Amino acid sequence: MKKSITALFLLSVMTLTGCGQTGPLYMPDDSQSQQSTESQ
Repeated sequence: MKKSITALFLLSVMTLTGCGQTGPLYMPDDSQSQQSTESQ
């Protein structure tokens, strides 16, 4: 019984951690941020 509760807990934590994460993570280029600040 305790193993099934632990397994269910871990599965739900991993599922919630993955929500909303789509595509690779990347750092925005400095040139793009400079262009947006110059136009304002």
